[in-house]
Amino acid sequence: MSTKHTVAIGFLGATLDRVGKGAARWSHWRPSIGLCQQPDVLIHRLELIHGIDARDVSLAQRVVEDIRQVSPETEVRLHPMDLKNPWDFQEVYGALHDFASAYPFDVEHEDYLVHITTGTHVAQICWFLLTEARYLPARLIQTSPARRLDPEALATGTHSIIDLDLSRYDHIASRFADKRLQGLAFLKAGIATRNPAFNRSIEQIERVALRSTAPMLLIGPTGAGKSFLARRIYELKRSRHQVPGRFVEVNCATLRGDGAMSALFGHLKGAFTGAQNARDGLLRAADGGMLFLDEIGELGADEQAMLLKAIEEKRFFPMGSDKEVASDFLIIAGTHRDLRERVLQGQFREDLYARINLWTFSLPGLNGRREDIEPNIDFELERYAREQGRLVRFNLEARRRYLDFACAGEAAWLGNFRELSASITRMATLADSGRIDESQVEEEIQRLRFAWGLEQEQQQDTLQPLLEDGLELDLFDRLQLKAVIEVCRQADSLSAAGRTLFGVSRLGKANPNDADRLRKYLARFGLEWKTIRDQTR
Repeated sequence: MSTKHTVAIGFLGATLDRVGKGAARWSHWRPSIGLCQQPDVLIHRLELIHGIDARDVSLAQRVVEDIRQVSPETEVRLHPMDLKNPWDFQEVYGALHDFASAYPFDVEHEDYLVHITTGTHVAQICWFLLTEARYLPARLIQTSPARRLDPEALATGTHSIIDLDLSRYDHIASRFADKRLQGLAFLKAGIATRNPAFNRSIEQIERVALRSTAPMLLIGPTGAGKSFLARRIYELKRSRHQVPGRFVEVNCATLRGDGAMSALFGHLKGAFTGAQNARDGLLRAADGGMLFLDEIGELGADEQAMLLKAIEEKRFFPMGSDKEVASDFLIIAGTHRDLRERVLQGQFREDLYARINLWTFSLPGLNGRREDIEPNIDFELERYAREQGRLVRFNLEARRRYLDFACAGEAAWLGNFRELSASITRMATLADSGRIDESQVEEEIQRLRFAWGLEQEQQQDTLQPLLEDGLELDLFDRLQLKAVIEVCRQADSLSAAGRTLFGVSRLGKANPNDADRLRKYLARFGLEWKTIRDQTR
């Protein structure tokens, strides 16, 4: 039996609730009062919306007193609403939308009914649309006078509850286009992104987020915004009352051994050495909410098996327990890995990949979205202003210089949007009088060039003497090769350098030949181990 309280929301019936003040009024059916007299629906609280003129206020107060007589368990809260024209669709919809947005719904402890019997036909249509779109996490209730001649039954009336099934009502109600655009803008945090492929992905994500509870998989390099987007998806669903619980985030790359099992699934006291207290785990913390597993490709085999069971059955065993616990959560996974390749290599479970791969979206890094650099600069300046309470802007020439550099081919943006955010934050912090000038931009450009290895190459190109005459390399190959050569110079042998460079991938090979792999890589550039070592000496 449900222990939740029932809350009804509706308009005061300006005509039907107004039947006089004398004793004869009890022989008439009045929908707002009859709603609170239904024998099988106990209304714990009635949110009653009424007009602001004196007659409506007086009627509302009289209805409150009458409800107190017939249903003392019902608390009535009055909400005056100034509707200039209750037959104007735009005005009524806007007012009720604002009411629903501001109302403190508590779906864990309360059930909600929207009374559609009272109010104008326009109000009834608006209630329907808002409920169908989940701005109101409620069912509809309709009351009517009884057909029997019993005066008491006539005054009480009857009711019917309508639980909207979206698949049945799609042909009746439609979402407003501007509301959907608001959802898209929310997922992009208001950033006017220009990349066509990214915008198409966001449009699909918005539809999937509001229509499906299936897992999502976000693929993209570190710093591409997977965590940020996952949280926005959660907040969008929560704004539509689809997830009452928490958003729980974990980076799977930080989980190892017993700590991984404990962090995800919890443990009993004494389950392993050091387990001095019981722990619920992140999956239980996400019950009723959303779990974001970033870098899911780094999970171990045991954790993958238990996670699959938890996703499919909503149940799992904490460490050290022979009793299952339940947790019903939505899941979004993130990775920079090619999970298909890891499945082929036996490093990721095929059945788990199939389970989380229903909705897969790729998020390109900053280098793949150069046209979005400018709107993201504006976003970062606005975020800095919100967080620091200090408005900062570029002057015209400084902005042009920074944009030219940021969008140029030499800008590596190894940390993607995260690195761009740090760059803007540094300049904003150092800006005097709230203005970023050319000198600060030049200083930041030099800082970035140094971080990417470009400034060092200008001062002393230690790589070129090793390469064949005239060999030109892309920035990606040049940076990678420089890192490999640096490891080689510090290693005692070709095998030792190979073990350092292939420390992760070698674990998946039965007979790793690190020296041979490194030798073949160097040969692509006409290099040999001996040549590198001779130059080092």
